Amino acid sequence: MDFNIKNIKVIIGLGNPGIKYYRNRHSIGFRVLDKIAQNYSVNWHILDITEETKISITVDENIYSIILIKPQTFMNASGNVIPNLQKKGIKPENILVVHDELEKSFGNISLKFDGSARGHNGLKSIINVIGTAFWRLRFGVGRPENDDVSTYVLSNFSNDEEIKIQTLIDEAIIKIFGV
Repeated sequence: MDFNIKNIKVIIGLGNPGIKYYRNRHSIGFRVLDKIAQNYSVNWHILDITEETKISITVDENIYSIILIKPQTFMNASGNVIPNLQKKGIKPENILVVHDELEKSFGNISLKFDGSARGHNGLKSIINVIGTAFWRLRFGVGRPENDDVSTYVLSNFSNDEEIKIQTLIDEAIIKIFGV
């Protein structure tokens, strides 16, 4: 199955709420969505357990609406945002989840449909609600050599990584929108 932005109705960026966590590896999904919102000049709105906004994109002269969601539940409960989407008739295959990926080296970014959580608690939470058949943008953060995984993902990117992060976020957005 090939990725096509025309089929995506919701993009969920994974992260932990609060400024304290914003620059953590685990919150890269929030940063990607913030850049998308900035590119489309839209504002975020707090709705219950999410921060949301909506963008309109034009593809092949057709206009498509996409909801952007940053769960405000902390990572382990990211799936709590899914029931509201189900009530709106949104199917798993119409969802793209942007998340950090330990199994990819820093800066390696890819789109993937279906698959396991690979230990990612945000993905586990979503999978527990809708299964595995949704799109993921896997943003490589690398696996720590010495650190405990939870300490590593809850730590900020290194200074060298942070210098490159905006360019990588732009690359992630190009992968999603193809522009």
